[in-house]
Amino acid sequence: MPRRNVVVVAGPTGSGETTFTHELILAYPNFVRLVTATTRPPRPGEREGYDYFFMTKERFFEEVQEGNIVEHTHVPNRDAWYGTYLPELEKQLKAGKTLVVNTDLRGAKYYKEKYRAITIFIKPKSLDVLRGRIMRRDPTISEREVNSRMQQALEEINEAENRYDYVVWNADGEFVDTIGHVVEILKKEGYDV
Repeated sequence: MPRRNVVVVAGPTGSGETTFTHELILAYPNFVRLVTATTRPPRPGEREGYDYFFMTKERFFEEVQEGNIVEHTHVPNRDAWYGTYLPELEKQLKAGKTLVVNTDLRGAKYYKEKYRAITIFIKPKSLDVLRGRIMRRDPTISEREVNSRMQQALEEINEAENRYDYVVWNADGEFVDTIGHVVEILKKEGYDV
């Protein structure tokens, strides 16, 4: 059986999926994070082609029509579209990389069907932990925005049950254990780690 070369690591905002992905890539140089497309504006310090491919809504949907954005989703509380940018996906696979994709359930289904990806959902130990992480990440965030993100996170957590191959708990202070658990999953599922 050919080796697997795409893994989905998903989770609600504040779950630690981005930090987890970063640490996995540092530990295993053959792993790279798939850079996706978005219509949201760049945050301070974000770079084009490194964090995201930043696009206007018009360009985003032109790329959809041309077949370059092969799956996409809308995040209502941010009024932004996110999607897989096929030229980047193909470039990384051609280079022999193992792609770590941070996406939602729709994207996870796409990668599972098209690339035999294993899907892993990173779940916080509690909603209080999640709220704290969201607020630490952006101390200027409004209570309304926190509540909106918490509601979205709760929906994602409920939706994730029984829909991902694995659900992994990410508790504060147990990050190394979480990474170790996921690496064991990857080994078991045929990834080069």
